[in-house]
Amino acid sequence: MKILQIKSLFLLFFVVISFVSCKKDTLDPSNATTTIPADEPAGASDANKAANSWVYDQLKEWYLWADNMPAKASTNLRLLTGSDSEIDTKKYYFYSLLNDYPNTDRFSWIRENITDLTNSLSGVSTAFGFTRTSVFLDNTQTNVGFFVSYVIANSPMDKAGLKRGDIILTVNGTQINKDNFATILANVETATFGLGELKNGSFVLSGKTLQATKAVVQNDPVHFWKVIEKGDKKIGYLVYTQFLADYDTKLKTVFGELKAKGVNEFVLDLRTNGGGSVASADILSSLLVKNLSTNNIIHQDEWNANITKKYPSVANPTKFSNQTNNLGTLNRVFVLTSNGTASASELVINSLRPYMDVIIIGEHTYGKNVASITLKDENNPVRWTWGMQPIVLKTKNSKGESAYGTKDGFAPDYLVTDNIYPYKPWGDESETLLKKALEVITGTPAQALSNARQASARQLTTQAIQLHESDLAGENSKDMFVKLPK
Repeated sequence: MKILQIKSLFLLFFVVISFVSCKKDTLDPSNATTTIPADEPAGASDANKAANSWVYDQLKEWYLWADNMPAKASTNLRLLTGSDSEIDTKKYYFYSLLNDYPNTDRFSWIRENITDLTNSLSGVSTAFGFTRTSVFLDNTQTNVGFFVSYVIANSPMDKAGLKRGDIILTVNGTQINKDNFATILANVETATFGLGELKNGSFVLSGKTLQATKAVVQNDPVHFWKVIEKGDKKIGYLVYTQFLADYDTKLKTVFGELKAKGVNEFVLDLRTNGGGSVASADILSSLLVKNLSTNNIIHQDEWNANITKKYPSVANPTKFSNQTNNLGTLNRVFVLTSNGTASASELVINSLRPYMDVIIIGEHTYGKNVASITLKDENNPVRWTWGMQPIVLKTKNSKGESAYGTKDGFAPDYLVTDNIYPYKPWGDESETLLKKALEVITGTPAQALSNARQASARQLTTQAIQLHESDLAGENSKDMFVKLPK
């Protein structure tokens, strides 16, 4: 049974819906007008020209495809959208400069507030704090359920009692449906969520409600880990949701615990991981790789010719780091994936492949083999608060391989659709993707569920609208970023 999935790009700068956070904006620079509105405030066009000139100059220096940019003189520095909104103006000018947007470059983005941009890359957002898959509840494709796949520790929803596997059917008493699922929480700070249950073959309200108010949430990406013992197999299992430098120490500590328990197989669950810091991805690779050697290359990066000339060090390959908690003897690693497994997650897969077997279970990954940097106005005083996240480099592994940068991403070795709802708890051996990994590791099919457990789960035969969408901006960004070279 296949579930049709609507796969979109997601841009952080334009929050269309509060619940699904940064759903893809569909800006089309060709629709912009160059006509200055009659009621445009005095001096606005000059301000546009100055800021847009800065946008151009920054991209011309750093952008991976700088050679493909139009000449500055041929661009319209006063580019408007038919509105006197400064935000709309910059968005359209920025995107008019990108290389074959939104095809070749579907990843560069700009945001009107640099603080919001850096917060989102650090896993910080004002949010309820959970991830869900939106699914039609029956063949009429009318009512929609939010199936909770991930709840951030200490978030408002975690404190309210929400957990993975819960079902949300109503918000503030309104049934979620095909017309409102994308906007039902827009501009809502406090909400009452009506939970559902599977009863007599249908999802209905259970009578239980939860109330939560949005707050500043910091994602802790080292979300869940355990050791599963199967005969002589000691299988480490880790759910890792975002590559964040602030949690590198915790990640290393967890690997120390797993190493002390004698782990000899490993399942890395990246199905909700849209990426993050390249440096953190390199640490994870160094913790997993067999026969760790600091002489071996993790990846090598291609920048534009001007940056390579100005900063020769960027041409040096990145090598594995000495990690005392490296597991050491793994011959293979199993990676659980979804269409949202992106960028830095894919970098880990690509980096490890020359050194060990990387077995992918789940669905095609997102397909992003390029990374960005954060650019802001460095003047004092600051002239504008804009922040850009343009693509600046392409990564390749030690064999020069980088063929996953398409919308098909990495193809799974075992295609398993994550479509059994409600979701099972993390680490449950009957959970769809983990179950398959355990079967491959042990060579033994899992035992069939009891009739009672089968009755508590249902494989929907209707359409999944959005998979693993978080209301934390950074988790949906599909980003992979590096620091400015020096």
